Amino acid sequence: MHRPLSVEESNSVILRREALAQGYDDRAIRQMVSSGLWRKIRHGAYAITEVWDPLSPQGRHRLLARAVLRTAHQSSVLSHVSAAIELGAPSWNVDLGWVHVTRGDGQTSRRQSGVVRHSGVLSTEDVLVLDGVPVTCGWRAALEVTTVSAVEPALVLVNGLLNAGVTTKSELERAAPLFEHWPNSLTTRLVLGLSDERVASAGESRLLYLCWKAGLPLPVPQLLIEDLGQSFRAYVDFAWPDLGVFMEFDGREKYHRYRRDGESLEQFLLREKRREELICQLRGWICIRITWADLDRPAQTGARIGNLLASRGRPRS
Repeated sequence: MHRPLSVEESNSVILRREALAQGYDDRAIRQMVSSGLWRKIRHGAYAITEVWDPLSPQGRHRLLARAVLRTAHQSSVLSHVSAAIELGAPSWNVDLGWVHVTRGDGQTSRRQSGVVRHSGVLSTEDVLVLDGVPVTCGWRAALEVTTVSAVEPALVLVNGLLNAGVTTKSELERAAPLFEHWPNSLTTRLVLGLSDERVASAGESRLLYLCWKAGLPLPVPQLLIEDLGQSFRAYVDFAWPDLGVFMEFDGREKYHRYRRDGESLEQFLLREKRREELICQLRGWICIRITWADLDRPAQTGARIGNLLASRGRPRS
């Protein structure tokens, strides 16, 4: 999950009305922006530059969402993509410049000035308050994103929520009938069918989608490989155990997540190479390594994987 925003970060959003109350005028506000001390993040809202600039796109979206909520109707809660980001999901190919809120005062839905306002009925069980920020709960946020995103980016968000533990597959399946009459319900069904809490990153979700889109047999995520005689234990990102093939996604997040304290990137890569070699030796399997660049060539990458699986004794489905 994303780390909690610090007090300094949460307080780095400054509304124009607050700046005026503190003695600034519009000329002084413009000078703060032109000098680089503040960043204008939306109409009437600014962030302290030294806080804003180092943040990830997801971190910036969370500050932007806080600015929106501070001027929104009191019934508004973060929902859809914005709730998923606040709950800790990774994202890919969604426009984080738009903040999604749901308000329960009967106003019609509209999209304006960087805010997508959804109308809807929210019960108290549908809403969580995290660090003072109201958001739709895990299962609802997961289903909401399937109604506003294409299958692949929605799968990244939904798998992220499942992997973070803020919802479960059974919760999503129980609640899915409530969304049958929402727009894009076909996307909802496809995403739920592909979703898996074992998929741990945006790149892995995209790789799973690539296999499905290419008509390949779906691999098993996070398969445990053990050899008690050699005291060896390791997980692989994906595997086709019956074919003796495993697949690893080489993404930057993996380097951050699995590097040991004090371990250089070169040492980590060497350790990964030894792990891969040992799995191949112990099981007689072969490994496919996929990068972000491969994901951007889905037809070629799908054909490459399919040809390898076929060479191991099973034609493409």
